[in-house]
Amino acid sequence: MTLIPSPNGATRVFATIGDPVVQVQAPQLMNEVFAKAGSNAVMVPIQVSPDAVGTLIETLKSVPNFDGLLATIPYKFELLKHADAVGPVANAAGCANALRREPDGTWSAENFDGIGFVRGMIDAGYAVSGKMISIYGAGGAGSSIAAALLDAGAQVVRISDISPDRTKAVCQRLGNRWPGKAEAMPVGKRPDADIMVNATPIGLSETDPLPFSLDELNPETVVVEIIMKPAETRLLREARARGFRTQPGFGMLAPQIDLYRKFFRISDIGATSGLREPASSGGAQS
Repeated sequence: MTLIPSPNGATRVFATIGDPVVQVQAPQLMNEVFAKAGSNAVMVPIQVSPDAVGTLIETLKSVPNFDGLLATIPYKFELLKHADAVGPVANAAGCANALRREPDGTWSAENFDGIGFVRGMIDAGYAVSGKMISIYGAGGAGSSIAAALLDAGAQVVRISDISPDRTKAVCQRLGNRWPGKAEAMPVGKRPDADIMVNATPIGLSETDPLPFSLDELNPETVVVEIIMKPAETRLLREARARGFRTQPGFGMLAPQIDLYRKFFRISDIGATSGLREPASSGGAQS
C-alpha cells in the first residue's frame, strides 16, 4: 500500500459526495493515485442530504483550492445541473459522476460509469456488442450504463425501474440517439437477456431482497452487479450457486480510476499501477 502524505496548505482538494458514502471506494483509490503520481492532492468522502446537496456543490465550487468531485447515489442527475460544459457521454446519459474546475474557472462534467462498466465487462471476457441486455434501475448508474452499452454496439437495452415515468424518460432520451434500441420493460417481466444488470442500491444490506428473480433467466445469462460492498452481494452469491456466470461490482470501478485521473489532469507516472480493491471496504457504484 502506498503511503498517503498528510495534506498541507498547498493541497488541492477533491471530494466524493453521496447519501450514503460509507460504501464508496473512489477516495481510497484516488488518494493512492495522487500519491503514486506525486500530486499534492486529496479526495475525501462527504455525505450530504438531498435538501442540501445543491448548496454544498456550489459552496465547494467557490473554494479556491477545490478542484473537482465525484458523485455516487443519488446525485448523478444533480451534478449535471452544476456544470458549465457537459461531455458527450454525460449528455447522452442525462447525468454525470465527475465535475472538474477548468483553468478559466468554469466547471465541466462527464460520466464514466458506463465507460467503466463496458471496459470491465470486456476485460472479464464478456462481449457486449450484439447482445440483448436488461438493466434493473433507471437512475444515474443505470442510465449511463445503458448509454455506454448502446454506444458499444448492444443489440437492445431493456430497462426496468420501480418508477415507470423515470424508465420512460430514460428510454426516450436514449432513443433520440439510438432509435429503437432502448426499451422499457415492466418490473417483474421475464427478461430475455444475454446480460442482466443490477444498477440499483438493492444489495447494499445483507437483508435486502434480490433486485430481480433468477428463476426464469436463461442459464447462459451473465448476471452483473454494480454494488461493491459487500464484494459478494446476495445476488452474486445466489447466481453463482445456480451456475450463472457473474461479474462483480469492482469490475466497473477499476477501469474508471484511470479515467478519473485523466479527467482531473493527474500525471500518469505510475499513478494507477498495481491498484487493487481495498481489503476492508467497498463502494456502490463509485
